[in-house]
Amino acid sequence: MLAHDEDMCTQPQPIRWFRAGDLDALFAEGNCHGLDVEGRRIGLFNVDGEVHALDDICTHGNARLSEGELDGHEIECPLHAGLFDVRTGRAMCSPLTRDARCHAVRIDDGVVYVAAPEAP
Repeated sequence: MLAHDEDMCTQPQPIRWFRAGDLDALFAEGNCHGLDVEGRRIGLFNVDGEVHALDDICTHGNARLSEGELDGHEIECPLHAGLFDVRTGRAMCSPLTRDARCHAVRIDDGVVYVAAPEAP
């Protein structure tokens, strides 16, 4: 059974917005891009101009989701082919048993910002 959090992209603790980069530059070579934000690896996924962000490490194995195949709103882990919904982080199939952490995204004047929890 898959464990799901009903509202994956809410940020329960205080957050900071981090500049990820220019929208066009981030996705110049494809619809997936990985980057480091405050020591956390974040995967950005562009679905028809709508950008979503998840922790960039699969919850099942040590693989970067940003190196997987994006098909609509589903990113396939490159290691064991598990699928996550990039809108919510929801684990869609086996072998995944845990959802990925989702991060809020905003775009201002063509610049992408990602929300991440403040360090304690």
